[in-house]
Amino acid sequence: MAEQGVRWGILATGGIAAAFAADLVDLPDAEIVAVASRRRESAEAFGERFGARRAYGDWASLAADPEVDVVYVATPHVAHRAAAGLCLEAGRNVLCEKPFTLNLREAEELVALAREHDRFLMEAMWMYCNPLVRRLKALVDDGAIGEVRTVHADFGIAGPFPAQHRLRDPALGGGALLDLGVYPVSFAQLLLGEPDGVAASAVLSPEGVDLQTGAVLSWESGALAAVHCSIVGGTPVTASVTGTRGRIDVPSGFFHPDRFVLHRDGREAEEFAADPADGPRTSLRHEAREVMRALRAGEKESPLVPLEGTLAVQRTLDAVRERIGVRYPPEAVTVTA
Repeated sequence: MAEQGVRWGILATGGIAAAFAADLVDLPDAEIVAVASRRRESAEAFGERFGARRAYGDWASLAADPEVDVVYVATPHVAHRAAAGLCLEAGRNVLCEKPFTLNLREAEELVALAREHDRFLMEAMWMYCNPLVRRLKALVDDGAIGEVRTVHADFGIAGPFPAQHRLRDPALGGGALLDLGVYPVSFAQLLLGEPDGVAASAVLSPEGVDLQTGAVLSWESGALAAVHCSIVGGTPVTASVTGTRGRIDVPSGFFHPDRFVLHRDGREAEEFAADPADGPRTSLRHEAREVMRALRAGEKESPLVPLEGTLAVQRTLDAVRERIGVRYPPEAVTVTA
């Protein structure tokens, strides 16, 4: 790896790729050296916009580029397995957008490839790298609210989305769960680990994807999590964590909060606010910095977004889909949970 910084390749040129690239440009130790798209014109326009040296009209050329230290995979999630797998097999390190894959089988295949080729791999669960979310987790882990009993989290957007939209297209892994529900599930599991039980219900579209889904996750400790996602109604996008001695409320945008409030029994409420120096709440720089830190340290995965945690979330998502009866045409085998 180059001493002067970390050299990035960007695979795909959509909105999330542009947001990530814009934050990379602001990091002095990051450089975008190459971009790839299935349309060379898109890659060239994106590369010109963000100062990439090379633009490729296919994924394989980016994966084979020896000057790329790590590839950010920003394709639609239906293509994550193929795109990230191609890069890992070519010897590239990978940061792959969430949801990590369509299902657990694909996720396990990517983890196996990373270990086989001794490469770094991380899901781009930027919530886990957010400084304020990390502060919240530290307070919970330190016992600030006692033993966690309940987690609530929701993420819904209003729509409406036409039948041809990607969020309603089964062939693209559409529906609320994988696009939005991954956040409430990941939030609950950040604090409680993998659940021992999963119950779920959903309203499905005529195409067979979930328009909204509610799930109750349970742990042998007695803890419960109620999570909800929707593409038919805008929800508050809030979260709360209740323990035996208090509660933490995240009043808005729980996966990229600007503040949260700690309520401890017998004490005045305490507000924790984001540090303005950390940048806007929508910044993706924290996950980029974590990837670069890990690469410089020679680590093959991040302690903030460990691969076993990613697999555990994928198991839960599979279990929810099993309960609500959602299947995607791209899946080669039946999802079981």
